[in-house]
Amino acid sequence: MKWTDEAAILQLLVARSNVQRQQIKAAYKTLFGKDLVDDLKSELTGKFETLIVSLMTPPLAYDVALLRNAIKGAGTNEKVLVEVLASRTPQQVKDIVTAYRQEYDAVLEEDIAGDTSGHFKRLLVILLQANRQKGIQQENIEVDAQALFKAGEQKFGTDEQSFVTILGNRSAEHLRKVFDAYMKLAGFEMEESIKRETSGSLKDLLLAVVKCARSVPAYFAETVYYAMKGAGTDDDTLIRVMVSRSEVDMLDIRTEFRRMFACSIFWSNTLQYD
Repeated sequence: MKWTDEAAILQLLVARSNVQRQQIKAAYKTLFGKDLVDDLKSELTGKFETLIVSLMTPPLAYDVALLRNAIKGAGTNEKVLVEVLASRTPQQVKDIVTAYRQEYDAVLEEDIAGDTSGHFKRLLVILLQANRQKGIQQENIEVDAQALFKAGEQKFGTDEQSFVTILGNRSAEHLRKVFDAYMKLAGFEMEESIKRETSGSLKDLLLAVVKCARSVPAYFAETVYYAMKGAGTDDDTLIRVMVSRSEVDMLDIRTEFRRMFACSIFWSNTLQYD
């Protein structure tokens, strides 16, 4: 019976950057004539296999694979679509679109549009264009705040398209100014109005866009918290966040987690309180 030292594999890989892991993978093939990831898959199982394979994947390829897996097959994993497309920078989205076409000989926008519908689809398509206005348009701050107020709180029913257009096309810096103006105008935070005025996947996507405009690390801190809260643990979400943000803003996420929830992130199905 073969025995695999999983602790040693984990310790080795998490102590290296993704670039170093790719170098290890290349050296392994040179030395042994075999693919390291394939060998790891043959030795590992379950969530640990998912974690290790994810760590061995280059960041761009990882995002591409996440989106492909979210839309292939019978169902659609809206949660992954929301998380990735709301949090990545416009340049990262452009790189994802290009890499997706190269990897699958398909257009990501068409594949996502074919798997989604309504205003949820429209906002995803806008985010995939990665053409947000740059900087702050001072003259449009009050105009955008008024438009959002009229589309929601001041209207019988909701004009979802106004939310989609403004939140999908403005820069994060501009939106933060709009949120301040909206609060003065409506007496509610933008998130409160979205929760009241929308529902389902559109609500989740709009909230993610707003939260990421405010602070991407805070958005992921909250994502991690709710992945661990309650009886079960959402291991897939924890793996996605830990892998995709480990070399981007994980220290900031940890800081935001402590600020927001008065406890520290703990890689478990429980929370470690200090």
